[in-house]
Amino acid sequence: MNFEQLSLDARVLAGVKAAGYTSPTPIQEQAIPLVMQGRDVLGLAQTGTGKTAAFMLPILHHLTTQKGPRGVRALIVAPTRELAEQIHQAATDYGKQTRLRSVTIYGGVNPRPQVEALRRGAEIVVACPGRLLDHIGAGAIDLSKVEILVLDEADRMCDMGFLPDIRRILKHLPTRRQTLFFSATMPQDIRSLADSILTDPVTVQIGIIAPAETVSHALYPVPDKRKKDLLLAMLDNTPTGRVLVFTRTKRRARNLALDLENQGYRVSALQGNMAQNRRQKAIDGFRDGKYDILVATDIASRGIDVTEISHVINFDMPDTVDAYTHRIGRTGRAELSGEAFTFASQDDEPMVRDIERLLGTRIERRQLEGFDYGPSMVNNRSQTSQPNRQQPRYPSNGGSSQSSPANTSRPRRSQPRRRYDTQG
Repeated sequence: MNFEQLSLDARVLAGVKAAGYTSPTPIQEQAIPLVMQGRDVLGLAQTGTGKTAAFMLPILHHLTTQKGPRGVRALIVAPTRELAEQIHQAATDYGKQTRLRSVTIYGGVNPRPQVEALRRGAEIVVACPGRLLDHIGAGAIDLSKVEILVLDEADRMCDMGFLPDIRRILKHLPTRRQTLFFSATMPQDIRSLADSILTDPVTVQIGIIAPAETVSHALYPVPDKRKKDLLLAMLDNTPTGRVLVFTRTKRRARNLALDLENQGYRVSALQGNMAQNRRQKAIDGFRDGKYDILVATDIASRGIDVTEISHVINFDMPDTVDAYTHRIGRTGRAELSGEAFTFASQDDEPMVRDIERLLGTRIERRQLEGFDYGPSMVNNRSQTSQPNRQQPRYPSNGGSSQSSPANTSRPRRSQPRRRYDTQG
């Protein structure tokens, strides 16, 4: 199928063609006709499968072909600033020929430009819940004319504690509206929210809600104090493209990025204490090739639309299985191959088992050849290498052979070394 077969307005199709797309992804192929029919849709798909276009293209089609009142006619609610900007960019790119206007609303920046943009008029608003409620309370935005509501990455909004805010926002929307609900996972509280706001919905589910099949997974058992040295050795010996490294805390992300910079790598950090313009600068630099490595907290697991990420490295084990899914979803996008490496200590074993249940298979255990893991790992290797013995489940020696995605090379070290950009 090609996009022409979806009967989109010619002006929207022009935007799609200008963006370089010819064929819809599976979720786009299934969801777009349903949205154009006016149905409520529950869309479930892995990250990187094209959910944004699945709702943005039919929204642009509707707003272009159906006359409506002046004001905000489509509201998209997203959990993070980065995702809001990504959705806004999609509206801008696909809607170049439509004259429709899109505005982003999120915290961490001066609200005045947002208020002025709303006064000038916009048909599409892409918003994070907290700042949207601020504008509602100040009377800066009127949502009474909204025809289409989209909740994107709804599971992440729940994880971030936005569920009460979403329910408050719903009170300011017309009861008669079309609602589109998109998520990569479906925990019970999200299922309950969907049931309460969708009317006779059609469910579109693409595959199981798990990391994409184009991603291979490997576990590197390692003591916590040896993680940094293992990462450096891995970057020195593994052909990679762009590498996204996840840490558990903001401080650890800053310090690890600084350590990598001191070794000459082109690296930036991305974490929640940074101002929005600096966060965007880090993402843009990573996307454009200024940085080969981005060290981030889970704030980056959503909203980074960089298809060329070859490796995701979990320097710290994520707190939940869903967080693992979203981290890993940053690689293997657009049907490209990717690799996911996770550093794990003995304390991480329960989460490892949960992730393996999600994947439906045991994750391959690896050790980097020639790397000194310390005395405890040496003892484990000597035990697991004995024949005809029951190997301990964790840690184990899975060998050192590693397959790599295509078009990869070792991260370049800057000559002379670049100054580390602590603010992105």
